[in-house]
This record gives sequence, structure tokens and C-alpha cells, in this order.
Amino acid sequence: MSATTDIPSLESLGFLPYINDIGELPEILQYQIGIYAIFDRSQDLQFVGYSRDIYLSLKQHLVRQPELCYWVKATTIDRPNRTFLESVQASWIAENGSIPIGNGEANSQWLDPISTHHAMTAAESDSFGDLDGLAQIKLLKQVARRVEDTILAKLQERGVQAEIRFNPKLKEQGLLDLK
Repeated sequence: MSATTDIPSLESLGFLPYINDIGELPEILQYQIGIYAIFDRSQDLQFVGYSRDIYLSLKQHLVRQPELCYWVKATTIDRPNRTFLESVQASWIAENGSIPIGNGEANSQWLDPISTHHAMTAAESDSFGDLDGLAQIKLLKQVARRVEDTILAKLQERGVQAEIRFNPKLKEQGLLDLK
């Protein structure tokens, strides 16, 4: 879509629905290297990122922030070029006039695996320290599965049909991230 010398303005790119009418993410971005901007329902910029596979990154963000992923704008390049992608990212953020929340104070919520520790009940939290290693792992997996079910229910409400598979090993640590 773009040569590595041209920095397209964010305004010049068209909006793509994050989830199309058959419940799929923009497959045109699958296996594509580039930069993307994520917008909420009101088309307010939430996050600007770059990736070696925009589609997979969009899927990760949807799982982490399902309420904020409604629209996307993207441009692709043929070969990875971090310097160029960082330049475009800075340009788009400057064009926005302010740092999107996903690139600022909520950055970890957009980029890091989901910690499920906050979802422990008071009883689970109180007993956690008294459990042996295997029992702690079992409890963390149980809590992670509860949070996973909540996320999958939100995505189902949005009509998502794309396959969503979480990494089972991370659940043992109380974390959720896509496989």
C-alpha cells in the first residue's frame, strides 16, 4: 500500500470495520507488515501500533480491549523497517493532536498479556498464599478460564467468528494471551 519513503497521513486513509458483517477481522491485513490505528465506536483514535502481521496484532488488541476496537486504518510495507514504522507512528500521533490512551497511560493494557489476578474472589485471594505450588497453578488456571469466558462472551456479543485460542501455558501464571 505504501512505499517506505512516503508517510501517509492518517486522515487520508479510509476506515475499515474492525469486525465485518460476517464476524471476521480485516483479512486483507493478514501476514501484512505495517502500521495501524485503532478507533472506538465513535471513531476516536485509541491506539497506533506497528507489526509484522497486522491481522494477528488486531486480534490481540480485540481480546485485550474489545470495547475500544471498532474501526481500523492501516498502511502496509513490503519489508520490515522499524525506523520508518516509528516515523509513521509518531506522525499519526502528532496528527491526532494528542497521545491516544493506548499509546500513553493504558499502553500495557493494549500490549501486555491480560493479568487475571484481579479477578480472584476474596476467598481465593485469601487462600492463595496457603496453597502449595500445584494448587496455586490450578487456582490461577481456574481464574484465567473465568476471565477467558467473559472475554469470549463479549466477543460473541460483537459477532466475532475469528478463531480465538489462548495460550494454555500462560494460564498457569494467571495470564491470558493468544496462542
